[in-house]
Amino acid sequence: MGEFDLIERIRRRIRASESVPVGIGDDAAVIMPTPGRALVATTDALVLDRHFTAAWKPSDIGHLAMHANLSDLAAMGARPRWALLALTLPQCDPDWLDGFLDGFLGAAESADVALVGGNISSGPLNIAVELLGEVAPDRVATRRGACPGDRLIVTGTLGDAAAALALGDDAPEALLARLHRPQARVRAGDVLAGPAHALIDISDGLLADLGHLLGGQLGAEIHLDRLPTSGALTAAVGDKHVRWPLQAGGGNDYELLAAVPAHPEQSLDQLAEAAGTTLTDIGRIDDSGKVRCLDDRGRELADLVPGWDHFAS
Repeated sequence: MGEFDLIERIRRRIRASESVPVGIGDDAAVIMPTPGRALVATTDALVLDRHFTAAWKPSDIGHLAMHANLSDLAAMGARPRWALLALTLPQCDPDWLDGFLDGFLGAAESADVALVGGNISSGPLNIAVELLGEVAPDRVATRRGACPGDRLIVTGTLGDAAAALALGDDAPEALLARLHRPQARVRAGDVLAGPAHALIDISDGLLADLGHLLGGQLGAEIHLDRLPTSGALTAAVGDKHVRWPLQAGGGNDYELLAAVPAHPEQSLDQLAEAAGTTLTDIGRIDDSGKVRCLDDRGRELADLVPGWDHFAS
């Protein structure tokens, strides 16, 4: 079995879409965007021993590859539509490919995303995805726009994926599931794009991504005792002083962080119901130019690692 056999193996699993008049099998894909909608594009690469290991199930790798990109579109308030997939494979392994496609295409179908093309080549295992979405031009959410006094809101819970990495073989299944099979908050992104002054996904860690949202000029006050915590994380890491650094600095949560007005038109409960997930107020934006993380006694903790950087030592 060779390169073109693998491409045909992928093509047979793709459902037809009216928005894709020309898909897999030609030099490039042709797509039909919705009139009046802006296109939103993102790309992400998954690298062996950086984002996953050889011990991971191929289906989990495929799931992560799609949801890492879905999360970026969620942070823009966009509806995901089309994907391109570039696979570099060390060998021709149809069983691995089938497992990967189970996770990748399963996640794509759940998000109503059509795979329209890509590339397969030989080399060290690497997975690159480009995802395209649509959004009304007046509803594009960005990282910029936060104002002093805005509330900082996060979806879901924080720290599970970081705890799974920290605990390794001792990590309970519930935490491993958050690491291997995150769920991008696409619905929440669509809801929060309306009231939010700024929106970003939490992939590198809460503090790192908050820094991107603040843009170097604004500051923030974070209350560590308010960070939303899953029951699995509490059971596995009972000491809050161990848990807080995982929640504040650990990445791979793929939750959303929003700066919303102090008094939005809809209550937090109403927004959460529409978003289909919990929303938690964890602090405020201010004009101090720095981030202060406060414990449950109001004391500042200054030694928290800010988050992930691919090129940090």
